[in-house]
Amino acid sequence: MQINSGDTAWMLISTAMVMLMTPGLAFFYGGMVRRKNTLSTIMMSFMTLGLIGVLWVLFGYSLSFGKDFFGIIGGFNFLGLQNVGQAPSAVYATTVPHLSFMAYQMMFAVITVALITGAVVERMKFSAILLFSILWFTLVYSPIAHWVWGGGWLAKLGALDFAGGTVVHVNAGVSALALAMLLGPRKGYKNSFSSTTHNVPYIVIGAGILWFGWFGFNAGSALTSGGLASSAFVATNTSAAAAALTWMLLSWFYHRPTVSGIATGAVAGLVAITPAAGYIDPIMGIPIGIGATLVCFYMMRLRNKTRVDESLDVWACHGMAGTWGAIATGIFATVKVNSAGANGLITGNFMLLGKQTVAVLVVWTFSFGMTWLIGKLIDVTIGLRVSANEEVVGLDISQHGESAYGGED
Repeated sequence: MQINSGDTAWMLISTAMVMLMTPGLAFFYGGMVRRKNTLSTIMMSFMTLGLIGVLWVLFGYSLSFGKDFFGIIGGFNFLGLQNVGQAPSAVYATTVPHLSFMAYQMMFAVITVALITGAVVERMKFSAILLFSILWFTLVYSPIAHWVWGGGWLAKLGALDFAGGTVVHVNAGVSALALAMLLGPRKGYKNSFSSTTHNVPYIVIGAGILWFGWFGFNAGSALTSGGLASSAFVATNTSAAAAALTWMLLSWFYHRPTVSGIATGAVAGLVAITPAAGYIDPIMGIPIGIGATLVCFYMMRLRNKTRVDESLDVWACHGMAGTWGAIATGIFATVKVNSAGANGLITGNFMLLGKQTVAVLVVWTFSFGMTWLIGKLIDVTIGLRVSANEEVVGLDISQHGESAYGGED
């Protein structure tokens, strides 16, 4: 094992790019809510940089990537970053310092927790989201990360997830749905307001930062600065472009081509390509991106007919696009692109599609069930929801004592 300076530089740059995605997500979400909840929404995302940044180095990395115990969870050999130093890991990313791999994976954990918050904005207590984040990170994210990336049972099964389709997006999206259902809809949902979006430029700024950071998210997951990173980079952009274009045309067909719609479409395409980016020919980003828009667009329309208020479409976008992307990996993967992967359905291997389906079903079930239990526990202890008066005033003032724009809404 010898450190490669090019690989190390790329990993450090990718880590910084993925870190920037969380402030990008904060803007993306912050623009979608009402003025009086802008800062509280941004805070829910931004606080994960601090909270998960500490928990990851204390125990999260060890539980996710430590010595395997029965395929279920990592051991304690990396607690407090012991045995994680400047030399390469013997198991993970063998051409870069172990510390750089650890830091890169930390940013994935940070944004996964932040993603969930979009489903509970404008009504969840800040103390509750803090406690939820600690418990969920420990009991849900860390085990699933180990199953898929840390040598756990799904990895041994042969399920593929290049950069986080199941670990990040299905996991966060399904958990967001469970928490939103437990929390209940916002006051006046479907009655007093039809749209909460107050700042579309924020949404576009956030989506642009996410698109930029996603190159680190996906191409960085090659763990080298070579051809595989380039292939994943192009696949990522192709899927995002195809999904954004498809969303624009679909929204135009039904009404008008909205700016918030094309931004949402781009994010859906980015989500869907995430598990597949390093296993497919880049041109296959087109059907994956188109499929992402079709799945998410119509899931949003279907969900809007219900009383389920997963406010900013975390399940409908991340959960469903992640599900489609994981399944699509089982269809389009080819060892011609990545010999460490497997051939998919289009090359005659039905088995990979089955493995991908198993991984999706397992993560759906585990994430939903554990999130429901964690949410119930918090609800009966400190309570999940702000008071009716606090919700009317807005969470910026009631939870943080600040206003995004000054004055009164």
